[in-house]
Amino acid sequence: METPVFEEFDPANDCECPGCVQRRRFPAHSPGGRHPAAHRVVIVATAATALLGAGHAAPALAAPHAPQRPGVPAADQPDTPQGGKAPLHGRGARPGKPARGPRIPPTTRAEIIDRAKKWVDAQVPYSMNAYWSDGYRQDCSGYVSMAWNLSGNEWTGSLDQYGDRIDKDELQPGDILLFHNPADPEKGSHVVLFGGWTDAAHTTYTAYEQTRPHTRRQSTPYTYWSNSSRYLPYRYKGLTASAAGADARPSAKSPFPGAASFGPGASNRHVTALGRMLVARGGGRFYGSGPGPRWSDADRRATQAFQLAQGWRGGAADGLPGPRTWQLLVTGKGRSIGATTPVPSSPGKTPKPTAASKPSSGVPAYPGRGMFRPGASNVYVTRLGEQLVRKGFGAYYTGGPGPRWGEPDRRNVEAFQRSLGWRGAAADGYPGPETWRRLFS
Repeated sequence: METPVFEEFDPANDCECPGCVQRRRFPAHSPGGRHPAAHRVVIVATAATALLGAGHAAPALAAPHAPQRPGVPAADQPDTPQGGKAPLHGRGARPGKPARGPRIPPTTRAEIIDRAKKWVDAQVPYSMNAYWSDGYRQDCSGYVSMAWNLSGNEWTGSLDQYGDRIDKDELQPGDILLFHNPADPEKGSHVVLFGGWTDAAHTTYTAYEQTRPHTRRQSTPYTYWSNSSRYLPYRYKGLTASAAGADARPSAKSPFPGAASFGPGASNRHVTALGRMLVARGGGRFYGSGPGPRWSDADRRATQAFQLAQGWRGGAADGLPGPRTWQLLVTGKGRSIGATTPVPSSPGKTPKPTAASKPSSGVPAYPGRGMFRPGASNVYVTRLGEQLVRKGFGAYYTGGPGPRWGEPDRRNVEAFQRSLGWRGAAADGYPGPETWRRLFS
């Protein structure tokens, strides 16, 4: 009887396992071009059959896996080799004209975030050699070059020339967190756009980044999943309060547009203008992304913080702008929002002026957005699900709520948010502080 021979086939050449990525990057170090996890030939001796027949178990081959640091999701570690400095590329991948020296085009925070979102929505594939239709290279530094509207494709070794070093407490949407490894730029070097804090303690933030397999936006621990001590915050030098009128603040003579322009369900240019004025007066910490036309809880909290900074209480600090609030903002008068300005968790309630806000009576403290993202598994997800069921919003559960976040959780949260009259980004199915407060109150 002949000895049977079984062959295992190499996976597709676009495999993203660390071994294949290393082999494609340095082919000379992978003789034969075979997949590192694949055995060329497995010869099964007939004697093995006899052993199995006698009740002996054959030893299992250990599955190869990528090493990872404890507590750091492997998918969140950057594998971001990048190209060097290069001009923009026009149609048909023809190089555009190189920039003549460093040029700092003016732009605004809102424009930076809007450009960043376009790649997220398009799910631009990661590549250090390809160029997207806008002319920017599809790697991490090309992404930031695009968001900052630079005249060429920069890299992590040159982006600092376009920014000013800032402190952690100064970070606002549109700033970057940059790590450049001069010894080996392809190992660890990475850059992400800061989209705003996701918790009051400033331990996690929304990161916009270009990484494998495509552009993403997700909650990220400060400063990053790995090499955390080496990321430095920078602010774009060309940042302006307005660019071509896009962010122009209403003039001091601009009349109050009316109470109907603000509040739940409102969506108009006045809401955008209000948000931008509040950001300029210290309210940026309440926004996870740039202010937009749709009224959100971020607008309410930022407005209320500004009102409280003026010393107002009760109905005068309800988070809805009136003529007096509007006048102070458009004229640049009044007190700006300070780091310790108290913000109540409930509309219409005035908090005690303490530096740290306390959870409302009977409402468990909000654990942070990081507890409710794909792949999360913790007691807070279970607690959320059980409360949704109690409130009558458990229709998408096929079994009892559990600790692992899933699509049924998100859809039930979305149903609860829509029951409050929220729409758009305010009803995305991911619980924020206000969703949590209302669910448990």
